[in-house]
Amino acid sequence: MSRTLHLAEQLISLPSITPEDGGCLELLADRLSPLGFECERMDSGPDDFRVSNLWAKRPVALIHKSLPAIKTVVFAGHTDVVPTGPLAQWSSDPFVPTHKDGKLFGRGASDMKTSIAAFVVAVEEFLAATPDPLVAVAFLLTSDEEGPSVDGTKVVVEQLKARGETLDYCIVGEPTSVEKTGDMIKNGRRGTLSGKLTVRGIQGHIAYPQLARNPIHQALPALAELAATAWDQGNAFFPPTSWQISNIHSGTGATNVIPGDMVVDFNFRFSTESTAEGLQQSVHAVLDRHALEYDLRWTLGGQPFLTTPGELVHAVQQAIKAETGIITELSTTGGTSDGRFIAQVCPQVIELGPPNATIHKIDEHVVVADIEPLKNIYRRTLENLHAQALASVAVSA
Repeated sequence: MSRTLHLAEQLISLPSITPEDGGCLELLADRLSPLGFECERMDSGPDDFRVSNLWAKRPVALIHKSLPAIKTVVFAGHTDVVPTGPLAQWSSDPFVPTHKDGKLFGRGASDMKTSIAAFVVAVEEFLAATPDPLVAVAFLLTSDEEGPSVDGTKVVVEQLKARGETLDYCIVGEPTSVEKTGDMIKNGRRGTLSGKLTVRGIQGHIAYPQLARNPIHQALPALAELAATAWDQGNAFFPPTSWQISNIHSGTGATNVIPGDMVVDFNFRFSTESTAEGLQQSVHAVLDRHALEYDLRWTLGGQPFLTTPGELVHAVQQAIKAETGIITELSTTGGTSDGRFIAQVCPQVIELGPPNATIHKIDEHVVVADIEPLKNIYRRTLENLHAQALASVAVSA
């Protein structure tokens, strides 16, 4: 059994449904400390929802301190997993790593304990071959990514920013691949902006509509206009911004009552061609033009971020090509990730992990043959970044 597979199995065997960590971070800190990492817990949140966070950094060797522009590469991820769903529907215990038909089954196998195991072993191998690299290496790990994401990576990033920590490159271990490990990486994500719209009418008997005001009837033209609006055209990296209704609530349950209000939940997934402020202003303009009586509460879940092809993207692309022969696809599709927080303090952020076909599903699994290539891609990326740093020092000399 490879060391990566063994560590992945150890992590899967530790139940860690959000916000529980299950001892994962302690296990990982025990692996990193002997490598020279300074491990710092940054746990946060109330007692009934305590989130475990680990910031671990290995500074560059003293002999490199005088060199200019030493950069830091961060491996980021989450140890928490989503609930299992009905245990009876699983082929095996979700927290007992199980092998079948060349696959490793268990909650978190794909999202994202295998990536974390591959991170750690890749760093171990890199440092064994290059004890004094020209890059500083760090880990940012949390147990609150699948949940509210309030006391996890967001808190750690705020603390790092407050004390002036400089992050240059970040690889998030989200399961981004489609068919084979490395066939897709995320070099950005769309922003997410949600709204809860309450349209107010006047409740009344359905047989006397002249004595009432139906908020559903009033709101429908405005909602139709919003649904038909082209918010932007996207760009080379992002599809156009989308607006979608997720829920509509109204009525008393009786068939002969005009409701007094209507509540609509909606969400924008927006590109870098739009801003949260601009989208909010546009929505209010439509609602006001239709003369609705309304309240609207906004929640900004995350700003969009984009890493254009440069040092990190090239290092990862070269690593994937060398390990698998695949020319990887850059993508910004999918939901949000903790990359949206890290991008606030790190100019180059990408996401790379195993295939995502079974994430959050019953019988989540990862193909065992994908595990070592993933670890090797991470290690090769570190080697490429180190080589870039060497070349930069040579040029400056």
